[in-house]
Amino acid sequence: MADVPLAARMRPRTFEEFVGQSHLVGPGKALTELLEGGHLPSIVLWGPAGTGKTTLAYLLAEAVGAELQQLSAVSSGVADARKIMAQAKGGLFRTVLFVDEVHRWSKAQQDVLLPAVEEGTVTLIGATTENPYFSLVTPLLSRSILLRLEPLTPEDVGALLRRALADEDRGLARQKVQATDEALDHLVEIAGGDARIALTGLEAAVLSARSAGEDVLTLERAADAVQKKAIVYDRQGDAHYDVISAFIKSIRGSDPDAALFWLARMLEAGEDARFIARRMVVHASEDIGLADPRALLVAVAAAQAVEYVGLPEARLNLAEAAIYLARAPKSNSVLVSLGKATEDALSSDPVPLHLKEPGHPSLRKLGYGKDYRYPHDFPGHRVDQEYLPARFSGRRYYEPSDQGEEAGGAGTSPPAAPSV
Repeated sequence: MADVPLAARMRPRTFEEFVGQSHLVGPGKALTELLEGGHLPSIVLWGPAGTGKTTLAYLLAEAVGAELQQLSAVSSGVADARKIMAQAKGGLFRTVLFVDEVHRWSKAQQDVLLPAVEEGTVTLIGATTENPYFSLVTPLLSRSILLRLEPLTPEDVGALLRRALADEDRGLARQKVQATDEALDHLVEIAGGDARIALTGLEAAVLSARSAGEDVLTLERAADAVQKKAIVYDRQGDAHYDVISAFIKSIRGSDPDAALFWLARMLEAGEDARFIARRMVVHASEDIGLADPRALLVAVAAAQAVEYVGLPEARLNLAEAAIYLARAPKSNSVLVSLGKATEDALSSDPVPLHLKEPGHPSLRKLGYGKDYRYPHDFPGHRVDQEYLPARFSGRRYYEPSDQGEEAGGAGTSPPAAPSV
């Protein structure tokens, strides 16, 4: 038992011991009412690591008297699932098939589960940290109830740590080490809502204190045992898209502090700096544009710095660019105008003859380039003539905003020109 990690030893054995997810479990909650009626439909548990997905699967199966068979999608496949489903057909007890990390199975592998779930041969409980609307096949989702698990609150994590310290059978009470409130607060902060990280950190800190002959777990000892805060971030998953979205929206909202916050989270989590830089280059034209044309130069310079300097030094270049972009005046006129132009450009209208290039005398006889007016031959190097197909004559796509250098629109758009 001592060789089993504390997080596994302290896994709740009853719903009374289960901590967190009060929106799902508890008096009057839908999941509790289902169980009280003896019903357990197929379920997809979606939430961050360490929030109780595996524990909840075991408790749900036990609550309805079912036999739970667990598979990890990381190390198992279709053959394993088919074996369990075949056994379930002739079994005396109801079978719950729990597939951890179910999003790691391909869509074809997920499809194998459909007949057994449809027929009720097994009750599926799938656990995933990824957005199931993108990672699971639609037929599987339509046959399941989707339950979203939230990160544990600091109060929840603190309660788990104190329970582990006081438990003599499964916990750390036999180590006879008391923990200060500051030490526990540090472990709670480090965990970031992940019970497994919190309990693993507590075990390491307590054993470290005991090895040093100390009977009090201090903040210093806890910080020494668990030095780096866990960042919930998956470069291929939801966090990758959610955090970059928050980063760009913070810049768009002209909040440099929030932009720095999300930038720091990405960098600390090991996000590809080139990906961050590319997004800023896009943002510079999409949300700032001609309100501050220098924003694009700054963003491109940051991207070049990432390639030339690399991390960790390029963190400063990215931060400088993020602050500049956040403080810059905002305009989406480039985005809007391109969208309008694209709608018309999809037409099949030919290029007007006077704009075509007469690269051969025979083409000139056909009217190529006829009546074209060379702007440099006119005052101000500008002349009124039609540059659009006749059907779109006078159409305006670019409308200057009233922000930054676009304000007033002086010299930004030629007047409507008559057809030539």
